Amino acid sequence: MSLPLLANWTLQTVVAFAATVAFAVIFHTPRQELSYTGLTGAAGWLAYIVAVYAGGGVVAASFIATLVLTWLSRVFSFARKEPVTVFLICGIFPLVPGAGIYYTGYNFFMGQDSLALDKGLETIKIAVAIALGIGLVLSLPPGLFTFRRRPRG
Repeated sequence: MSLPLLANWTLQTVVAFAATVAFAVIFHTPRQELSYTGLTGAAGWLAYIVAVYAGGGVVAASFIATLVLTWLSRVFSFARKEPVTVFLICGIFPLVPGAGIYYTGYNFFMGQDSLALDKGLETIKIAVAIALGIGLVLSLPPGLFTFRRRPRG
């Protein structure tokens, strides 16, 4: 791994953190939770770019990143005693395939139906991967997300 690549990943992660916090402000997230929402979004984006670098496609990378950020959202939810949606909705923001939706519509209206279909199918696959990742982690038992020691006896 080269230094420019590491610098690029760092920059992207910082931007994902800032974008997630900005969205959290718009979403009226409690002020004391803003840094945690930013960490959730940054961790999800970092997982995404690492998965893409490792050779996974954008759909698989979106699924892996969603698993990471949903897990982290649940951990923060239990640790901070806030609803999981506070962290999850804000944290998923960097992964939402907005550009895919835009380019699908753009290609469709420009008469490039095959490009619109390709981009549209990829966007739907990403959306399904995100939904499956969220559903999978949210279906896990709550005991996996607390780190308190239980008394012996």
